[in-house]
Amino acid sequence: MRLARLQPLRGVQGKPLQRLSTPAWICPSCQPSGSLSRRWNSSAQTKEKPFYVTTPIFYVNAAPHIGHLYCTVLADVVKRWQQINGKEAYLCTGTDEHGMKIQRAAAKEGMDPKSFCDLNSDKFRSLTYDADISNDFFIRTTDPDHKDAVAQFWLQLKYSLPKKLGLYKGTHEGWYCVSDECFYPEDLVQPSIVPQTGKKIMINVESENEVEWVKEETWFFPLTKYKDALLRFYDENPDWVKPANRMQEVRDWVENHLEDLSVTRPVSRLNWGVSDPEDPSQTIYVWVDALINYITKAGYGTKWRTATKDMGIWPADLHIIGKDILRFHAIYWPALLLALGLPPAKGILCHNHWTMSNRKMSKSLGNVVNPVFALQRWDVDPLRYFLMRNGNFSKDMSYSNDIIAAIYGKELQANIGNLFYRIAKPKAAAGWSTKKAVDASNSGAFQALDTIQGKEEYAQFFSLEPVLARTTEAVSKEMEDYNTGGAIREVFELLRETNRFITDTQPWVLAKQNQAPSPLLLNWAIHRSAEALRIAAILLQPVMPGKMSRLLDEMGVQAERRTVAHARPGADDAYGTANDAPSNHDRANKHLTLFPPMASGDVSDAEVLRQLKTHLGKGAAKSKMNQMVELLAMEARMGEAQVARLLETEIPVEQTPK
Repeated sequence: MRLARLQPLRGVQGKPLQRLSTPAWICPSCQPSGSLSRRWNSSAQTKEKPFYVTTPIFYVNAAPHIGHLYCTVLADVVKRWQQINGKEAYLCTGTDEHGMKIQRAAAKEGMDPKSFCDLNSDKFRSLTYDADISNDFFIRTTDPDHKDAVAQFWLQLKYSLPKKLGLYKGTHEGWYCVSDECFYPEDLVQPSIVPQTGKKIMINVESENEVEWVKEETWFFPLTKYKDALLRFYDENPDWVKPANRMQEVRDWVENHLEDLSVTRPVSRLNWGVSDPEDPSQTIYVWVDALINYITKAGYGTKWRTATKDMGIWPADLHIIGKDILRFHAIYWPALLLALGLPPAKGILCHNHWTMSNRKMSKSLGNVVNPVFALQRWDVDPLRYFLMRNGNFSKDMSYSNDIIAAIYGKELQANIGNLFYRIAKPKAAAGWSTKKAVDASNSGAFQALDTIQGKEEYAQFFSLEPVLARTTEAVSKEMEDYNTGGAIREVFELLRETNRFITDTQPWVLAKQNQAPSPLLLNWAIHRSAEALRIAAILLQPVMPGKMSRLLDEMGVQAERRTVAHARPGADDAYGTANDAPSNHDRANKHLTLFPPMASGDVSDAEVLRQLKTHLGKGAAKSKMNQMVELLAMEARMGEAQVARLLETEIPVEQTPK
């Protein structure tokens, strides 16, 4: 259980803003004519561009939820996968802290906006640490360098473009949704009634959030003028948005609903944001502000401003987003970039939302998953495994403690953990070790098996070879499409086949037989099983970095041999450990094993807290946060293993929801 917290990092101070008062410095290739979608090919890259993956920056109007955790873990897995393939990779996440929604939420709490943002942003930063996220950047839109980047981008939009393609001022009226921070066209708005009060309201049909009629003087970005450029870009990059149905949604919106974009709000209505550097009566639209975060950390405004220079890690290789913010990332953002001759991201991965036991999460239903408690209850890597295993891009995903418990028991404790102890950490008297098996392979002893391969009575000893040979390629193919669930299923199949292989070859019987070829077959069976474990652990590193690091450590796999290139049979001849009693100390205590016992999945998070509160005594705190503090103190006094036993022996009570 990860208990420490990162201290908040201070925003990096950017270079002073230089007023771009004339378009003279803009190069011809930055004009919005010609093939906008391919202009960045002239960018002077001196080496292979690092892989750059981003999450959305999350609104700080509320605490993190399980969807935030899923999206961030997914980005982390994508980054780590690139790294074990030998590529330099970077991950950016952070918080979105401007806009009317934040302004109103802060006022409701009786706080000034910056203090409110500081408090809630730290919760998201802490979650990245708790979940073992290897982010390179944590950006806040209140950071000085980001605000400078927004101002520079804004001035480019205002001065570097031909009159009809740049910003213009006008009066805008329409249906505005504070929750979504955007306007909706008339054909996407309809009347509704608040069930609790019977109040008649207008809502948008996309998110079903309330909209209000607004009329105000603002700056506009002529989005409709970029319709052809956007459609051409989509034609040239048909797989730009995954899955395909989301790409079609984007095309449909551009073809049928495109309107010029109001990109400021009067400061009289919105004062919490980045001001127009030349017109303090206007606040830059929160989505324009927010989207620029992706290039802020790539060096825009401090190292480059046009596509004629080395843009470092830009363009991003992948934006990972939720389905509710697809339009902003797949229409507004590329249009803004194409206008300035800058390359859009190379791809967008759009995921669905999480439900609780197939019911929409809602505070009123009391079924919102607290990701911090979920990480503490299930441990970091098992929860990461569940999220990556059950995540998909075709439908909403269901979070359920009983499903997590079932997966934990079958796939982690049995399929990985138990196999690991049977093969790599057997009982001292078992008669085999992975070191002996690897030594036998290195000596060439297995060449003698050529004489019996193909004989029916020995067929089971070679039955693992097909799946052992194909797994890495299969996993790599799934990961090319960012299908973590498919990749995990391939690894699961390898380990399940290995468990079957052990049952069929019976090394515990072979160890008692001294006549040929039993000793040779014993080393062969252990070696092939160890190879499967080693390969599986390498491939699962991005999903479960802590657990797989421990497994590979205990198998004696060297750090530099934990790449996908080594995740092939025979690719590592220098691992293995001896089988001695000290190496098996964790077998004596099940709570020290790789995947120790967990609380029953039948018990809800709320009931787990109630059980702990009961055992902590009458003086236990009532608030969940204080209960968690007492839980940590209890673990410090008794040890996590003792607390786990305590939870195991508690009798579950009838409870909603699980």
